[in-house]
Amino acid sequence: MCGIFGIYGHENAAAMAHLGLYSLQHRGQESSGIVAVDRELGARAMKSMGLVSEGLGIPDVQSLPGDIAIGHTRYSTAGSSTIENAQPMLARFRDGHIGLAHNGNLTNASELRRNLEDGGSIFTSTMDSEVLVHRIARSSSDKPEERLADALTGVEGAYCLVVAMGDTLLAARDPRGWRPLVMGKLGTATVFASETCALDLLGATLEREVERGEIIAVDRNGVRSSFPLAPLESRKCVFEYVYFSRPDSQVFGGSVDRARRALGRRLARDFPAPTADFVFSVPDSSNSAALGFAEESGLPLELALIRNHYVGRTFIQPTQAGRDAKVKVKYNAVREVLSGKSVVMVDDSIVRGTTTRGLVSMVRAAGAREVHLRVSSSPVTGPCYYGIDTPNREELIAANMTIEEITQQVGADTLGYLTLDGMLESVPGGPEGFCHACFSGDYPTPPPADSEKLRFGCGC
Repeated sequence: MCGIFGIYGHENAAAMAHLGLYSLQHRGQESSGIVAVDRELGARAMKSMGLVSEGLGIPDVQSLPGDIAIGHTRYSTAGSSTIENAQPMLARFRDGHIGLAHNGNLTNASELRRNLEDGGSIFTSTMDSEVLVHRIARSSSDKPEERLADALTGVEGAYCLVVAMGDTLLAARDPRGWRPLVMGKLGTATVFASETCALDLLGATLEREVERGEIIAVDRNGVRSSFPLAPLESRKCVFEYVYFSRPDSQVFGGSVDRARRALGRRLARDFPAPTADFVFSVPDSSNSAALGFAEESGLPLELALIRNHYVGRTFIQPTQAGRDAKVKVKYNAVREVLSGKSVVMVDDSIVRGTTTRGLVSMVRAAGAREVHLRVSSSPVTGPCYYGIDTPNREELIAANMTIEEITQQVGADTLGYLTLDGMLESVPGGPEGFCHACFSGDYPTPPPADSEKLRFGCGC
C-alpha cells in the first residue's frame, strides 16, 4: 500500500506534491519522492528513505521547478527497502522521460519481467513497477495515453498510477478498482491523489473517482478520458475502510469515518460485553470503530491507551522486528482509567497477533480486571496479493488457530470478530463489489506463480 499524488498546471507543482504527500504519509513510511517536470529544463527527481519530513526538505523541494509533479510514499509488500526501490521512478528513453508512481501489486510481474529480460531489458530495482516503465518505453504508439494503455495490456493485479510523460500527466486505475484514486481541481490545476484528505490540505475540490479501467490524460489541451481496459467485476479493497485510509477521507465514494463507526455498531450488536465498564480503542485507526461500539452499547468511551504520535504505524513496518520494537514505544496504558475495571478493547484487525498480545498484557499490567477484545473486521486467514503485507499463511494467527486458541494466545477474557457478512454489510456500497480475499480465500485472480508470492516486490 502506498500513497500517490499528481498535479498538472500549477506553478509550484513540486511544493503542492510535497504537501499532498504529508497527507498520504500514513500509506507508507519507508521512503518518499517527487518527480517534477519543467517544460524547458525537463524532469528531475528527488527521493529519500524515511518520512516525508525526514528526506524532503522545503529548500530541496523548492529546487524542483515545473508545473507538473508526481509524488509517492512507499510501503513495500515484498522486496527490499532500499533507495533503489524508492519512487517515483524516473527513466529516460528515446522520446524523453517517464516518471511513474504506483500503488498496488502486479500479480504477474515475475512473468512480465522475465519476458522483458529475455528481450534484453536491464532492471535497476526489484520493484514490479519498473516492469511498467519498460513496457511504456517499448510501445510504438504516439499518444501518451495510448503508450500507457499498451503497457497495461496483459498486466494482472492491482494498480493505481500517476505518470508524467513529456508534458502530459496521466492517471490510471486497474479494471477491478482495488485501490482508491480521486481527481480534483485546485484553481485551474488538475490534481490526483490516493485519498481525498490530500485534496483537503491543498484546498482542492473533489471532482470524482478515477474509474475502473480508466486512463485520464491532462495536457495543454485539457483533460481527456479513455477506457482502453474493459472494466471487470468490482473488487474494491475492504481493508481500506477497516484500516488503511484516513478517517477524514472519502474512498470508493464513501466516508471512512462513517464506515468505521458502522463497523463498531455492528460489532456491539453481534458481540456485546455486558459486564464491561467502558470501551476504549487501540489508537488511532480504531478510534471511529470504538465510537460506534460505545454509541450502540451505551457504554462510556475512555482514553485508556495513549499513542506516541512520533512513532509511525506498526502494521506497515517492513519487518517483524521493526513492528515489535515500535509497539513497545508507541503505546502506554493509563493506570488510573484501567485499574480494577472490566474493559472492551476495540481493534481494527489482528494479523500476526504479536501486537495484540503485547497490548492486552499492557492493559492487564495497568490493573484491568477483565479484557474483552473486539475486532472490527473478520479473521485474516490468507495472504493479500494486491498490496498488503500478509505474505505467508504461517504468519497469520487466524489461519492457524481457532477463535478460542487466539483468545488464549493474546491473553483476552473474550474475543469477538465481525463475521464476513457483518463486515461487508457495514461499509458503504456493501456487501457487493469488494475484495475480501484475505478474509474469505475468494481470490479474483490466480495466485502468483512465484513461490514467495512476488519475487519482485511491489514498488508500493
